[in-house]
Amino acid sequence: MRDTRESRLLLVLLIAIAFALITVDIRAGEDSPVDGARRAAAAVFGPVEKGVSTAVDPVANAIGAVRDSGTRHNRIATLERENAALKAKLGSDARTRSRIKELDELLKRAGAGQYGIKGAEVIAIGAAQGFSWTVTIDAGSKDGIERDMTVLNGDGLVGRVTTVGPDTATVLLANDPDFTVGTRLEGTGELGFATGQGDRDLSVQMLNGRAKVGPGDRLVTFGSRADKPFVPGVPIGEVVRVDPSGGGLTRTVHVRPFVGFSRLDIVGVVVVPPREDPRDTVLPPKPEPPKPTPTVTVTVTPSPSVSGRPVDEEER
Repeated sequence: MRDTRESRLLLVLLIAIAFALITVDIRAGEDSPVDGARRAAAAVFGPVEKGVSTAVDPVANAIGAVRDSGTRHNRIATLERENAALKAKLGSDARTRSRIKELDELLKRAGAGQYGIKGAEVIAIGAAQGFSWTVTIDAGSKDGIERDMTVLNGDGLVGRVTTVGPDTATVLLANDPDFTVGTRLEGTGELGFATGQGDRDLSVQMLNGRAKVGPGDRLVTFGSRADKPFVPGVPIGEVVRVDPSGGGLTRTVHVRPFVGFSRLDIVGVVVVPPREDPRDTVLPPKPEPPKPTPTVTVTVTPSPSVSGRPVDEEER
C-alpha cells in the first residue's frame, strides 16, 4: 500500500474502531457484544494455533536444551575433575600410609640395634658401574654418606654404599652375585658367609660343617672391622633349605632374605655404628606356631542289665 492521505486516514479509523471495541468489551464484561465473534474466531483459529504450538514446542525445547547444554557440560566436567582429584587423593593417602609404615619399621630396627641412620629414598634402580643389582638413593656426601656404609630398611639388610656423589649414592644390593657378608646364626652364633644369587635365595657357607641348622633358623650380620662395610646384628634372612654336609669342612644353606629387593622405597644408611654388638635383638619376634585344635572323643559304654549281662546279649 502506498503512503497516501487516504491510507493514513484509513489507518487512523481502524485504530479508533479497535479502541472502541476494546472499551465496549471491557465495560460489558461477560455480556460483551463481541463475545460471539471471539468464540467464532477461537473455533476457527484454535486448531491452527494448537498445531503451530505442537510443531514449535520441540524446536523450543531443543533450543533450550542447546542453550543449557553448555552449563550441563561444564557441570559434568567439574564432577569428573572432582572424582579424579578424589581418586588421586585416596591413592596418595594409601601411598602415604604405606611409606609411614615403612619408616616406622625402619626406626624400630634402628632403635633396636642402636644404629644412627640417615633416611633416604630410592630414586632409581638398575646397572651402575658394572653392578647388576643396584639402586640409587637421594642422599650423598652432603648428608654425611660415605663409601662402605651399611644400608637397611624395616625388614633387614639392603646392601652397602659403593659410590657417593654430593646429593646421591649408589647401593649394591645384598642379592648381587658380587655381594658377600659375614653372618651369625641366631641362638648358636655359628658363623658363615652369605653370597647374593640374583633373584634366587642367598647362598650361605657355614664355617662349621657339622653346625646344627635347619629351615626356619635366622641369620644376622656378623659385622666388619671398624663397622665397615657392615655393622653387626642387622637381620639378613631365614633358612629355607640345607644341603647335605657330605663330610666337608663347610656346609651350604639357602636363605630367603627378609628384604624384598624389587620393592624398595624408604631405606636408612647407618652413619653411626652401635656401641655394642646387638647380636639377635634386632630380629623381630618369631611368630607363634598355630595351636592345635582340641578334639573331643565320645566313648559309648553299654549299660548292664539286671542280670549283669549286656542288654544286647539278653535280647538274643
